[in-house]
Amino acid sequence: MTFLVDLPVWAAIPVCLLLLSGAAITLAGAIGLVRFPSFYERLHAPTLCTSGGVLLIAMSSMLAFAVLQNRWIVHEVLIVIFMIVTTPVTLMLLGQSALYRDRAEKSADVPRKTETAKADPGIDI
Repeated sequence: MTFLVDLPVWAAIPVCLLLLSGAAITLAGAIGLVRFPSFYERLHAPTLCTSGGVLLIAMSSMLAFAVLQNRWIVHEVLIVIFMIVTTPVTLMLLGQSALYRDRAEKSADVPRKTETAKADPGIDI
């Protein structure tokens, strides 16, 4: 059915370890998304864990296909680059828009401004 049975043992062990650890880290991010109480706390777990999980899963895919097909691993490298670029940008945009909305609505659970932002009115955190 597949040619993964042709994967040598010396390559299968790291592929399995990378794949399982990437899946575990991604699962931890999903659990953090469900368990954390506020929106601001929920932002961090999925963004950090999915970046790490996707990186490990892509590394296992790179290793498996490099050994099996002896080909360039462009697809996986592009996936990792796009995840590394888009995840922090998405985190910042979601966080800033939620902060703006909560401050406009004068919500009670808005994080307070830091001391640096209070001292320098030019910084809007």
